[in-house]
Amino acid sequence: MSRLFIFGLGYAASAIADESGWPLLATTRDGRAGTIRFDDDAAVRAGLAASTHVLSSVPPDGDDDPVLARYADALDGRWLGYLSSTGVYGDAGGAWVDESAPIRGRRANRNAADAAWLALGARVFRLPGIYGPGRSPLDRVASGKAHRTGLADQVFSRVHVADIASGVVAGFTAPAGAYNLSDDLPCSQDRVIERAAAMLGLPLPPIVPLDTLSPAARAFYAENRRVANGKAKRVLGWQPHYPDYRLGLRAVSAMTSPTAASAAPPAASGDQR
Repeated sequence: MSRLFIFGLGYAASAIADESGWPLLATTRDGRAGTIRFDDDAAVRAGLAASTHVLSSVPPDGDDDPVLARYADALDGRWLGYLSSTGVYGDAGGAWVDESAPIRGRRANRNAADAAWLALGARVFRLPGIYGPGRSPLDRVASGKAHRTGLADQVFSRVHVADIASGVVAGFTAPAGAYNLSDDLPCSQDRVIERAAAMLGLPLPPIVPLDTLSPAARAFYAENRRVANGKAKRVLGWQPHYPDYRLGLRAVSAMTSPTAASAAPPAASGDQR
């Protein structure tokens, strides 16, 4: 029987577990009910021995990948998957990048972890900005935490959490390698925030000068790229349920309120917001 072991049962990994429908073992930092503490060496190794598929969503910690540093010797002979980031591509000046693009992201530890999992024969799923129920621009706008930057030419990709789940599960029978899981409509963050505000009937969030943001936020906005997902479509047979943020936000809204979807303004042909 197929059994899935997940290192780091967070937001995206939980959606993947639900999508698979398989028996699950998973780690968390605190070993909350139904999970294993990451540092419980004996329990983790026993769980790995009983599993056919292993997925890690644990990010690098300092210079090391915590999973590989502690449990690499227990991963042989299993399907391996790793949730990485499209940040490994670095700034592309707004150009399209696919899995053949050079790895030159600003976070050396993330780049190294991505390469290390590939070297082990894993399916490495490179993810852009993740959104979905409870974690979306709609939530940020509604809470008053959203802002705009005024950077119309700063473009990036995003992906609905349900499309991550379907893409990873499609990868259970796919060859090892890197796969970008992203939507089909890269655009500026401001356009997405404006759309969310319109759906909620709220005023546009303010434009915030970049020099007032955190160093991490400034570094994010300094990068500019469009992420191509053609390989995932060809090799995995995957198609995003939400190929653009407008459809994705409608789905999030509908899950939040039965009337929210009908209240959202229709997307006109050619509307990119």
